[in-house]
Amino acid sequence: MSQDRRDELLEALRLPLSEDLNGFVMLLQRLGVPYRVSEEAGEQVLRVPESQLEPVRELYRRYPQGNGAPEMSRPDARGGFGTALLQHPLTSLVLLVTLVVAGLTQLGDNLGAVRWFNFTDFRIEGDYAYFASLGQTLSSGEWWRLLMPIFVHFGVLHLTMNGLWFWELGRRIEARQGAILLLALTLMFGLASNLAQYVFGGASIFGGLSGVLYGLLGHCWLYQKLAPNEYYRLPRGVLVLMLVWLLVCLSGLIDVLSFGAMSIANAAHVSGLLMGCLTGLLGGWLARRRIGRA
Repeated sequence: MSQDRRDELLEALRLPLSEDLNGFVMLLQRLGVPYRVSEEAGEQVLRVPESQLEPVRELYRRYPQGNGAPEMSRPDARGGFGTALLQHPLTSLVLLVTLVVAGLTQLGDNLGAVRWFNFTDFRIEGDYAYFASLGQTLSSGEWWRLLMPIFVHFGVLHLTMNGLWFWELGRRIEARQGAILLLALTLMFGLASNLAQYVFGGASIFGGLSGVLYGLLGHCWLYQKLAPNEYYRLPRGVLVLMLVWLLVCLSGLIDVLSFGAMSIANAAHVSGLLMGCLTGLLGGWLARRRIGRA
């Protein structure tokens, strides 16, 4: 768009910064309507050519979210669970791998299988477990161990809760930012949380998607703060519930109540959340800049 045409744009909408304009802006792009969005006095202002003022205002009254533009298929779109699985292939693939590993390891009961997915190799002799060091693990070429623990779960409840949360958070990111970004975040959070748990918790048998989930939660939370959009707007109370659960785990109360039968990977949770907050800040800032430059 030339500078002359930009100067002819007039104010069509003035909305609070909390209002998500991404979908509507994409609708204008598809319709070929020239526009500009800027931030002024704590509000976002949409400008269009004078001839398009009333049509655009009417369009916004009818389709404030862009009328479900194909590029932004809603994570809660209708069509049944099977359709949702096909719409979010990477989220579905991660859950499928998790289920397969759960079957192979018998939810943690088959230690012979668990050792192949553990962060470092180990062997059982009587009542004792002997673990290889991280250096020994990497020097033997077993690099897959850095990520594999995220797929191991111990018990039906552990698997169910983590699976449901990954479905809830993963498909939002896949729908909003794409499968490649979700894959990158899953790998990043998985590696960071596994390494943190090993460094701060020592060599042990640990696993689960929880570190990744806290990363995805932090990403959605702060991305939504900087660049509000319907995809990352989590149900009320979800963030509070997850953070309260994190604090309860950090307090050691779960270890006491379970009489040592259950140990929480707190380092994985905290590191995942911190990494997710960083990516959410970066992603939200970049998205906000793109809207300001449009």
